[in-house]
Amino acid sequence: MQTFWSKQLNVILTSFLLMAFTTASFANNTIEGLRIWPSPNTTRLVFDLADTPTYTYFTLKNPQRLVIDIENTPRNFDFKKVANESKLVKKVRYSTAKNPQSVRVVIELNKKLKKNIFALPPTAPYGNRLVIDLNDSDSAAQKIVLNSKSTTDRDIVIVIDAGHGGEDPGSIGPSGSYEKDVTLGIAKRLESLIGKEKGMKAVMTRAGDYYISPNKRPQLARKHKADMFVSIHADAFTTPVPRGASVWVLSMKRANTELGRWLENTERHSELLGGAAEIIQDTANERYLAQTFLDMSMDHSLTTSYDVSRDMLKHLKNVTSLHKDKPQGASFAVLTSPDIPSILVEMGFISNPQEEKNLNWSKYRQKMAQSLFNGLKQHFKGSPPDGSLWAKWKQENRTHRVRSGESLSLLAQRYNVQISTLKKANNLNTDVVRIGQVLTIPST
Repeated sequence: MQTFWSKQLNVILTSFLLMAFTTASFANNTIEGLRIWPSPNTTRLVFDLADTPTYTYFTLKNPQRLVIDIENTPRNFDFKKVANESKLVKKVRYSTAKNPQSVRVVIELNKKLKKNIFALPPTAPYGNRLVIDLNDSDSAAQKIVLNSKSTTDRDIVIVIDAGHGGEDPGSIGPSGSYEKDVTLGIAKRLESLIGKEKGMKAVMTRAGDYYISPNKRPQLARKHKADMFVSIHADAFTTPVPRGASVWVLSMKRANTELGRWLENTERHSELLGGAAEIIQDTANERYLAQTFLDMSMDHSLTTSYDVSRDMLKHLKNVTSLHKDKPQGASFAVLTSPDIPSILVEMGFISNPQEEKNLNWSKYRQKMAQSLFNGLKQHFKGSPPDGSLWAKWKQENRTHRVRSGESLSLLAQRYNVQISTLKKANNLNTDVVRIGQVLTIPST
């Protein structure tokens, strides 16, 4: 029979164990960091956590706030030390939690925003994360002036895609360089070169350090009526030995090389780093329409992509070694626009110590950007898009070398110009032309 004191001791021990259990439960997660990634019309907040978060959230008005309750987490992290350059987020702070075992985080917003909140599992170099995507649907940054391809004398539009960004650093070099920084540095230099060329226009998918889904990058190219989509990356591999640049085009089949398979897997890894996978509906009707659209558009886009790739490689080899001297094929999300010629350029191997050093050198980045520009210029000078200023220039400066059996009347009929106009353009006083004679063909 228990004595009074033994019963009291049991009560004390039980209380102690309950307190210990409660404390352990309270401490099984912690906020280890916060990163804020602003872009022109979105902001991503990433809470780094020690464990998988269990959370709920709600919004408040006047002023606009997003309130998040994370269970079994203490108020341990100082939000004041986090840099915030977002135009959408005013402040991140704590508030009174709904119970002692949870923490309440309040995100003060500058206006009403669309919100997407989700947790991500550990994916090197990150651990568990709680991600909040804020989207300003009314932002002027979303109002894009479209260039109609039917307009005469229009600019040739090149959409430049700096790979990775924000939450997704891309490959990391042996000395700690991020691929996302290399790609943005080269992309900005290419943008500057294109901007100085009359008849060309550059559009960047990202102009700063923020994340854009690989599936949304070609969508931006389509919105801008791009004539060419160029995605810039820096290679990596499991060993430091491989080196050299390469150019990739879309392959409808699985890559048949080890490097191709590695790059495809790397892109999927980047999607895990950057955000939750997007769900694309796959109904029978959508598959039929997609296939019809692909059949009409893909042949031209793939042919153009391959031609541009070859021109790129000719100029890249003057600056760096080539890992592959012919265009390579792989299945990348950023190359899947059937109506827009698209290429992915690997500027070198950031996993190779010497190439990592080169890719971080400003003059080398400029040379690489110049080689990309030269490749684009060579292609579009020879094959300018219909309605562009360069197409007009080419038409105004057409020439023809006379071959056996050709006459002035035959050439006038072929090029749909008057014989008198043809004679005037070439200062001819007779209808007779000689074999090998080069004639200027005026525009109609």
